[in-house]
Amino acid sequence: MWRAASRFLRTAALLLAALCLLATAPLAAQDRDFLSTDEVEQVRLTQEPNARLMLYNKFAEARILQVEDLLKAEKPGRSARIHDLLEDLVDILDTIDTVADDALMNNMEISAGMQDVAKRHAVMVEKLKKIDQMELSDRARYQFQLQMAIDTVEDSLVLAQEDLAKRKGDVLSKDKQEKAEREALRTPQDVAERKEADMKQAEFDKKTGRSRKAPTLYKPGEKPGEAGAAPAKPK
Repeated sequence: MWRAASRFLRTAALLLAALCLLATAPLAAQDRDFLSTDEVEQVRLTQEPNARLMLYNKFAEARILQVEDLLKAEKPGRSARIHDLLEDLVDILDTIDTVADDALMNNMEISAGMQDVAKRHAVMVEKLKKIDQMELSDRARYQFQLQMAIDTVEDSLVLAQEDLAKRKGDVLSKDKQEKAEREALRTPQDVAERKEADMKQAEFDKKTGRSRKAPTLYKPGEKPGEAGAAPAKPK
């Protein structure tokens, strides 16, 4: 429950901040991806969940290192760049949680990945808090995003330290609840159409001998080494 409330408040705060900055932010910035083209390709080539978690950890660490480098000298445009890096960091951290949850839902083993997350995120928290203690003339431009990054990495650290069996149960319970809520919104016609489609699919599978594919982290239509858009931001 606390996790859902925390995510909701953080999302609401981000939306409020986005509305406040809309008048001054360039429209092009709205389409900015939180991963570089090279990072997207690395993710696509990294199928195993533990390796993917570790890869995202490296991306997160890289963002913090870039922020630390920028803070060494005050230059024009520095605050905007720091803001964007911190915003990307939050998206990456949220994606780490999503990858872990998806893997647990698919009964994948992620102990090694979560140990790496816990270890690295503990260091990230300390680094971000040190940055937060710095008194800089341009910090107002990125202060909100910095606090968001601290809150997000702390939440992610708590989840990484949580018993995986308990976390899996929470994830499955949440998924079941969301499915029930979606089901409650469906009309009788929707239910009938879905039932008919499922029956047709089952009959087709039986005739063709088609079997269900093993769980995978690839997106629909995604293949190893295939170029494409960056992973969608978690909602």
